[in-house]
Amino acid sequence: MSIFARRLATIVSWIGHPLAFITISVAIVLATQQGGLTLLLTIFLAVIAPMAMLLFLGVRLGRWSDADVSAREERKRFYPVAIPLSAAGTIAMWLANAPRYILRGGVVMLALLIVAAVTNLRFKLSLHTMFASYCTTILFRVNVFCGIVAFMLTALVFWSRLFLARHTLPETIVGGVMGTLGGIAAAWMSI
Repeated sequence: MSIFARRLATIVSWIGHPLAFITISVAIVLATQQGGLTLLLTIFLAVIAPMAMLLFLGVRLGRWSDADVSAREERKRFYPVAIPLSAAGTIAMWLANAPRYILRGGVVMLALLIVAAVTNLRFKLSLHTMFASYCTTILFRVNVFCGIVAFMLTALVFWSRLFLARHTLPETIVGGVMGTLGGIAAAWMSI
């Protein structure tokens, strides 16, 4: 394994971290909307910042070994906090009178986290590929160019998770399929 390839995989993995990918994707979606900046700030304060604090404090306090919460056993401590945080963020969006598509996206993300938590009892799917695929599918709906760029980054994230041996091929595939289905539900269906 070359040093360059390992460094590249690590950088891609950080850029493709669910928190980073989701934040950038939400910013792109909201950039096209009236009042998008206010809504982005609300989402940041209600969902992104608390989740970032959860990851930071989890590593700092030794609850998990890294910000990816890579170990399946560590995720058993992550999901019981991440799921209520996600639910609280979705409720905050509802209280802030966020548009339906934002609420739908929050509900679908919450559902994806719940399914990932249940799946984690037997199988550690890739949250990186799940949320990258989720965001990519939504971005295709918003702007084809952004969707293509996101798709290329998602492919690199898929590769990086395998290259760094954080996941197996089935774990990355299942994450990607779940994220794509969630993205379809959030952006392409009227639920």
